[in-house]
Amino acid sequence: MLEKITVPLADRSYPIHLGSELLFKTGGELSHLQFPQRIAVISNPTVDRLYGRAVLDSLEKSGFLPLLFNAPDGEEYKSFETLQSIYDFLIENNFDRGCGIIALGGGVIGDMAGFAAATFLRGIPYVQIPTTLLAQVDSSVGGKTAINHPLGKNLIGAFYQPEMVLIDIAVLDTLEPREVSAGLAEVVKYGVISDYEFFCWLEENVQKLRERDGETLIYAVKRSCQIKAEIVELDEKEGSIRAYLNYGHTFGHAIENLSGYGQFKHGEAVSVGMIVACKVSAQYGYCTQQEVDRLTHLLQSLDLPTDPPEFSLDEYVISMQRDKKVKQGDLTLVLNRGIGDVSLQKVTDIKSIFSSIL
Repeated sequence: MLEKITVPLADRSYPIHLGSELLFKTGGELSHLQFPQRIAVISNPTVDRLYGRAVLDSLEKSGFLPLLFNAPDGEEYKSFETLQSIYDFLIENNFDRGCGIIALGGGVIGDMAGFAAATFLRGIPYVQIPTTLLAQVDSSVGGKTAINHPLGKNLIGAFYQPEMVLIDIAVLDTLEPREVSAGLAEVVKYGVISDYEFFCWLEENVQKLRERDGETLIYAVKRSCQIKAEIVELDEKEGSIRAYLNYGHTFGHAIENLSGYGQFKHGEAVSVGMIVACKVSAQYGYCTQQEVDRLTHLLQSLDLPTDPPEFSLDEYVISMQRDKKVKQGDLTLVLNRGIGDVSLQKVTDIKSIFSSIL
């Protein structure tokens, strides 16, 4: 079964292809795009060992000339040093503006390879082939590219849309359970911010999601991508409602930063961040304690954490003040209104808002 979703951005619109065993069709799909012949495939050793040969063979059979570059594996390597090594590889192998990039991996690879594509020679085309659930439902779609800075997550980056996103659901079979749970945190996010019925569907299908039932996962990924595409269409560069997609991320990024990138998976940190955001929403009267409890139960049933790690209130506040959504000292929080809707709330005193929760 092949599903197709379009991210509608006028002359920069692009397709998301979703199905099973799609990696073996990579070359054919890129031929339809008239993608450049010379391609740098940016991956990491873990993904390369599993899927690198399949992608390279498919590209070569379709007449492409791919070269593989493996970056180190892990969030802690989403850095300027790794980005520099990608640039070195491209320059040393004489890549030019008539070449392209494929990001083959999870969110770290997708963000870094996308940022390399956005900035190398002021921009060359690229394609996302996400190999984790989290990347399939979130980071591969929408054109956000970035690297981390030691003082904050994703502080250096660019908006740069891919030519295509190729999502092969079969790759999820090789993920560790913890990776699947981390991806499901972002899936739950879409229900909270935009679709109450989808949230209820997730509650009803917890066991099938945990068992990685193919049809269930395809629907979960498809609906997540549809919601994100609809938001990106209306607000590509986060001038307004695209910020809704950051629900749970302000506090989640603070957890990742304070813990040292890599200790908490992104989805795990977002899971905790969503509960914190939901409790703040309840403080403002935007949702009920029952809705906080529903979200907590769903996340816990998907083996996700819901309690913040024990850093001090001051440490959390300092980290959140470096968030990208801080403007002139004020932090804009994404807060849920019940389940299925959100709004933006400007906070002038971060410490007082979070003190009762932490």
